[in-house]
Amino acid sequence: MYVPGSCSSLPAAIGLPSSVAVVADPTVPCVPAPPEDTRPPVVVLTGPTASGKTAAALRLGKRFDAEVVSADSMQVYRRMNIGTAKPSAADRGAVAHHGIDLAEPSTDFAVTHFERAAREAMAQISRRGALPVLVAGTGLYLRSLTDPME
Repeated sequence: MYVPGSCSSLPAAIGLPSSVAVVADPTVPCVPAPPEDTRPPVVVLTGPTASGKTAAALRLGKRFDAEVVSADSMQVYRRMNIGTAKPSAADRGAVAHHGIDLAEPSTDFAVTHFERAAREAMAQISRRGALPVLVAGTGLYLRSLTDPME
């Protein structure tokens, strides 16, 4: 979905808090993709801790048949629920979430592991006809998708 105007007007246009940035592609202006661009759309929500990214993602998920892909370096670990601001079980049941509870805390989980998992999740979401919403809590994880690290 494209809402005409600047990127700063997009959150309000779809009912998101102003503290959440919506980025179509951080390297280009907020304009529709050219017709020859065949990449599936991805919405990116980014903002500081406690800015409302999860609530915004849930709203998008319910309104636009979207699924959330978490880009948070702590939420990838199982059983690390305190201090990681993982979405609740109810929230995860209401809107499908990916990128959460991928590894045991005792295992190494590098940004390249995240990159592979996130790309696969976004591809599967797109194949199902749903909209991937990348919720970026860790800048390096977001960067790995715009500037591949492998």
